[in-house]
Amino acid sequence: MREYKMRRGEHLEDRVDDMASFIEDHFGSVTGREEYNGSDLYVVDDPDNPVFDRVVAGTVEYSGKKNKLALDIEERPAEEVIAEGHVDAAEDAVTVKNDFLESATGRDAKARRDSMKRSVEDDPEAPDNV
Repeated sequence: MREYKMRRGEHLEDRVDDMASFIEDHFGSVTGREEYNGSDLYVVDDPDNPVFDRVVAGTVEYSGKKNKLALDIEERPAEEVIAEGHVDAAEDAVTVKNDFLESATGRDAKARRDSMKRSVEDDPEAPDNV
C-alpha cells in the first residue's frame, strides 16, 4: 500500500468530495471496504481495466496532519494480459492510475517520484553505507 501526500497548501477533502464515486469513476464499482491504519478504504474486486486484478484506495486520516491518499493496485502478469489480447488495456492502465493520482493529489508523476526519492533519502530508519 502506498500513501500519497497532497500538494503544498491543499487538502484531499478539497479535491475529492466523494471518494467512493471518485474511485468508481476511475476503476469500477466498489465491492467492499478494508481497514488500513485505522481508516476504511474502498475495494474494487473486479476493476473495469483487465490489467488490474484488485484495487484498494481511499483516504488515510491522521490526527494533527494532513490526510493522505492510499492506493494499492494488484496487477495481472503482463504475459497473461497480452496473451488475452489486451495490449491497449495495458497502456490505458498507466493512464488511469496517473489520472487518478494527479486528480486527487494535484501532483503529476514526476512530482510524486521526486517526493518519494526525498522521503527515502530522509528516512532515519534506513541503514547507512548500503
